[in-house]
Amino acid sequence: MAQTQKAAQQLAEDFRKDFQRLVDEVGKVIVGYRDVIDAVLTSLLCDGHALLEGVPGVGKTLLVNTLATVLDLKFNRIQFTPDLMPADVTGTSVIFEDPETHARNIQFQRGPVFANVVLADEINRATPKTQSALLEAMQEQSVTSGNTTYKLEPPFIVLATQNPLEMEGTYPLPEAQLDRFLFKVIFAFPSQEEIAEILARTTSVAMPEASRIMGAKEIMAMRHTVRQVPVADHVRDYAIRLVLNTHPELDNAPDFTRQYVRYGSSPRGAQALMLGGKLRALLDNRFAVSKEDISAVCHLALRHRMVLNFEGEAAGYSTDDILDEILKTTR
Repeated sequence: MAQTQKAAQQLAEDFRKDFQRLVDEVGKVIVGYRDVIDAVLTSLLCDGHALLEGVPGVGKTLLVNTLATVLDLKFNRIQFTPDLMPADVTGTSVIFEDPETHARNIQFQRGPVFANVVLADEINRATPKTQSALLEAMQEQSVTSGNTTYKLEPPFIVLATQNPLEMEGTYPLPEAQLDRFLFKVIFAFPSQEEIAEILARTTSVAMPEASRIMGAKEIMAMRHTVRQVPVADHVRDYAIRLVLNTHPELDNAPDFTRQYVRYGSSPRGAQALMLGGKLRALLDNRFAVSKEDISAVCHLALRHRMVLNFEGEAAGYSTDDILDEILKTTR
């Protein structure tokens, strides 16, 4: 037993060191935003996807580009626009003619979604039809064209950005699309000191650069470590209660939820809580998940999986406000 505990402790220590290497390398380019960097890396190492929301100029796209640089993985960027078609994302079948025999055959031309790290920039600017082109890739890590299904090469992650301010010419993501994201990460506006550091880095001759330090093999090994972390029954039940308390139709729902929430989280919310909690435990050098680990990722995992009713929106509440109350009342 002692040997098993020692091995588990060593796994947690190695994981924490590798995670810190990634954070430090990304931090050479990105100023501040340690919680955001942690959340994006958590999504990657939990085999999930992340939705990044923030006002223009706070570094959403730069963060994804830097992460792609740090990881020795194939990276593609898709600029979502109203005229973008699903085939522009997934690919399409094209007729090819042999120059010698003039025989024609149909071949599938792979789209930009066939990569390890996919940046879906300004995803809410595309129509719902094009947004839905990502659903299969995000959930099943495959693309179907005609009668053929093509598997995406792991590791695979979609990092989507959206601007909360510009509503004209945008198409809000439907609940089914939002639910595919493990976390929704909010970019706060940088402080005065952080803006000063940004200016120092970006307006001088030498621009900071990150280096490649990790590839697919290491990422897959770290993902395996995350899923090895055990979760006690009482911690698992706590995560389940958090999700159930977002549902206003249930008998034991908190009053705050009943009054202001229209729809609650799907079971994917509980999965996000568990995986995020496992990774936080590893970062704290523990090979066991606590209730504090679950509550620490609650907002990241559930804020985009809830829909407020008219009363909640009229009162000016956000889903984060509701989750604050749920965390206070859930034991």
